[in-house]
Amino acid sequence: MPNPWKIEGWDTFDSHSYPLDGEFPDENEACEAARARLMELEDSQPTESSGGQHPSGIQDHVFVVKPDGSKYRYRQ
Repeated sequence: MPNPWKIEGWDTFDSHSYPLDGEFPDENEACEAARARLMELEDSQPTESSGGQHPSGIQDHVFVVKPDGSKYRYRQ
């Protein structure tokens, strides 16, 4: 698949990005994968203890990576 959409994680505690599995043919599918990843993070890094996706929270973030390499943070 040439120039697929991807998703990537951001470790807020250690301040570094990390790759997430999957390549997607369009933005909608990448966003669905990002949403699923946020649900997984809620299980492993619950809002009650991590602060969730709030600006002061330390729950990891998820970014949608466009085919051109630019990215944006996915928010539900």
